[in-house]
Amino acid sequence: MNSIWLFEDVNLFGLLCPHKLKTYKNKHSFDAYKKSDYIYFEKDAANKIYLIEKGKVKIGYYNEDGSEIIKAILRRGEIFGEKAIFGENTRDEFAQSIDNNTSICPVGINTMHDLMRDNQSFSFKIYKFIGIKYKKLERRLQLLLFKDSKSRLLEFLEELCQDYGYDCEKTGDHVVIHPYTQKDIASLIGISRPTLNTLMNDLKEQKIINFNRKEIRFLKKSA
Repeated sequence: MNSIWLFEDVNLFGLLCPHKLKTYKNKHSFDAYKKSDYIYFEKDAANKIYLIEKGKVKIGYYNEDGSEIIKAILRRGEIFGEKAIFGENTRDEFAQSIDNNTSICPVGINTMHDLMRDNQSFSFKIYKFIGIKYKKLERRLQLLLFKDSKSRLLEFLEELCQDYGYDCEKTGDHVVIHPYTQKDIASLIGISRPTLNTLMNDLKEQKIINFNRKEIRFLKKSA
């Protein structure tokens, strides 16, 4: 299966980054961010698309009571701020680095439109990427609104299993090597880290999963 927010195993950084295109190479640079640095805030001008060269970025917004809602956590090869392609003038979300060594490739909206206009295949891939991204986002928001904490976790684990999992022939387990920390997972499904730890340990005690920092193993059911 495809990675979360990616399609057809295409690394969008390799496909899009202007420094790889002779026309834009000389006037292009990368932006560096430390942990907790903001790439943009809500209400900022929407005049660029961003590609992640390394590190991780969270996308979210704040409720009226000031609480933070995380919409996505993105990593190398993924894009954000893409609503500017469709004419968004100001941001309705924030983007914040959550790594100490994040590198971002900014692409001006006019440059992006030029690239899409000049290459039909490229344009199709961008629209397909955006469609898949928003379909997954809609599903995640439905989980937050209508499911309890355990159901949210189980469906998120199912998504990880589809996107990052493989069968271990030796044990018969289904192994998931994923890029998320426990804090990331808790943020994405709208629960606290202590609640996540409790739920994960419950699943472990039930011999449904075993896990460590970067791996979740869905245990083979006994006959």
